[in-house]
Amino acid sequence: MESAVITGAAARFAPGACARLVVKIGSSLLVDGAGAVRRDWLASVVADIAERRAGGQEIVIVSSGAIALGARRLKLEKGGRASLEDAQAAAAVGQVALSAVWEALLSDAGLTMAQVLLTLGDLEDRRRYLNVSATLDRLLALGAVPVLNENDTVATSEIRFGDNDRLAARAAQAAGAAGVLLLSDVDGLYTAHPGRDPDARLVPEVLKLTPAIEAMASADSGSGLGSGGMAAKLAAAKIAGAAGIHLAIADGRVAHPLRHFGETGRGTVFVAGEGARAKKAWLAGRLTVHGTLTLDAGAVAALQRGKSLLAAGVTAVEGRFARGDVVALAGPDGVIGRGLAGYDAGDAGLIRGLRNEAQAAVLGYAPRAALVHADHLVLL
Repeated sequence: MESAVITGAAARFAPGACARLVVKIGSSLLVDGAGAVRRDWLASVVADIAERRAGGQEIVIVSSGAIALGARRLKLEKGGRASLEDAQAAAAVGQVALSAVWEALLSDAGLTMAQVLLTLGDLEDRRRYLNVSATLDRLLALGAVPVLNENDTVATSEIRFGDNDRLAARAAQAAGAAGVLLLSDVDGLYTAHPGRDPDARLVPEVLKLTPAIEAMASADSGSGLGSGGMAAKLAAAKIAGAAGIHLAIADGRVAHPLRHFGETGRGTVFVAGEGARAKKAWLAGRLTVHGTLTLDAGAVAALQRGKSLLAAGVTAVEGRFARGDVVALAGPDGVIGRGLAGYDAGDAGLIRGLRNEAQAAVLGYAPRAALVHADHLVLL
């Protein structure tokens, strides 16, 4: 199937090149304007999944739609997004309906569904992240199709992914996937908003996320059902790219959208370079930090040469963090990376700006070699 049909940039996501693929489906595709599941369309997606599974590709689904489905059943205004409480209530009701549809359609195709609900903390905490990774790996090895969604019933505005595009990219890291396919209500990234600018052109391939590329993103979401936008998709591409995972945005409005992407190659492919090691990729993909270390220009230059962060190069310490927590590393021009703190915030504040030989007298114990070790930091 892959050699006969999938060509061009889409070949990066074919079974032979991509043993594990994460497919994200947004609310505007899965749920119609009246709040009902577009069952015939979803059945065509499941047929595509079965076809790829037969070709040797393992599939993880990230499916939105719980809030939209629950809002219809609870008769909530604004698609269930009028308030956090409405969204949580709608998700509790809608997730049951969403899972039932997926289970029925996958079962009809001879596939076993596994439901996995995640919160931000499940992928931000290193130990829980590794547990998610092990669970997904085992489910896929057993032949199941994991269907993931954010656990919106317990998530709050402070502890949530905010959109399933970034969840898909983080899940791809955890699953060890080689590709992420975001099915969208647009067929890719355009040079300008295609509905407003007649000269807007589709960008078929992105080799590097430059400021010019990021300026093309629009945060608009035309359906009113979803929470993402093109800016969220570019953020997902950055997360995926840090782990060496290719990401594509493709048109999900057509029947059999995975097959359509394979046959036409139409969409935008964000080509990943060589990925960071697993721990550094996890650091690069994190959405939250516990504090910030501000560095002088000399320290920034040292990090860019692959060195560890020494306390002598730190000019300010912000936040409340313990040893081992993730902190942002900021230079004179803004955040340049993330790392695992070698000291808690109190001791880091005491030794900032001091050379190693002066730190013992301040701390009362022998200092460690670095404030953030090179093995535990990643530049963004």
